[in-house]
Amino acid sequence: MHKIAYLIIFVAFLLTACKDDEPNSSNDGIPIIKEESTFSVLKDEDITFAEGLGHDQLSTTPFPIPQLLDVYYPDNTSTNRPVFMFIHGGGFTGGIKHKPEIVDMANYFASRGWVFASIDYRTTEELGQLSGMSQEEVINFYKGIVPQEWIEHAIESVESPEQLQQSIAMYAAQRDAKAALRWLVANSEAYDINLDFITVGGASAGAITTIALGISNLEDFRDEIPQSDDPTLSTTNLNETYTLKSMVYFWGSHIKLDVLEGVYGLDRYDSGDPELFMAHGNEFDPVTPYEEALELQSIYDSLAIYSELVTLDGYGHGAWNATVDGKGLFELSFDFLVERQDLIVE
Repeated sequence: MHKIAYLIIFVAFLLTACKDDEPNSSNDGIPIIKEESTFSVLKDEDITFAEGLGHDQLSTTPFPIPQLLDVYYPDNTSTNRPVFMFIHGGGFTGGIKHKPEIVDMANYFASRGWVFASIDYRTTEELGQLSGMSQEEVINFYKGIVPQEWIEHAIESVESPEQLQQSIAMYAAQRDAKAALRWLVANSEAYDINLDFITVGGASAGAITTIALGISNLEDFRDEIPQSDDPTLSTTNLNETYTLKSMVYFWGSHIKLDVLEGVYGLDRYDSGDPELFMAHGNEFDPVTPYEEALELQSIYDSLAIYSELVTLDGYGHGAWNATVDGKGLFELSFDFLVERQDLIVE
């Protein structure tokens, strides 16, 4: 009899211990995450989420280029995980999804229960050379990559071939980021993602792309080019939809939405936009000035949408090592997402 009692106690202890380590869904479907780094992190690397047309340095006709992402996820048995997709920076001229700071961020969140995806996208590195081309030649060179009206607007606005190509890359990057998010939606069951808890974030050009992704409509940067001009659109899970719950912005801007409005006359801000966390340095920054964050916060205030701006006092662009009240960017973002998404923390 004593042996049976001890066995019951031992089994109960094991079940309690497992509960401490394994997050489960709450009764109302809210994901449970961990306060501290708890789980080993698994990684699926260099997954092709879509193709996009591009050029190398010699091509005259665009060809399909695979677009890749990495998925980090906790080694646990949860079937109810929030997801965080992150977009690297690089001025739309370069950058990598496995930048060390992003890898650290991925491990921070995945070890606490998130699925974290870091994506690549087309930059000017995949857009060939256009120096010396006429406007008509530029339009033909980028047919299927960017809409003609986007190119015509860019030509009127820029001062150099490099700026023109950067503007073209802004469109291609946005198309790819949306395709990456649709891929995550299409593959949500494979990673036990709860699609009611989607966060997208980015740094610099990635923050610019994040803002445009969260605030633009689903059809923007998707439907302007016909599939007859860009057959790679068929690889981008066009039928998937999504709703962002939160955006995380590090030293970014809303310039891409300004361009969208300039090209198409579309003002996409509305009261249904996702909540926003911003971390932005207040030192002089000619790339993404601090005033951009203040302006975006003002827009959010006018629409009565919750936003939070953390000023990185004394920091400029790329302030990955910044701290505020003893907390770094990862912890500040964590606190915002937990509070605003009402996640359950153990």
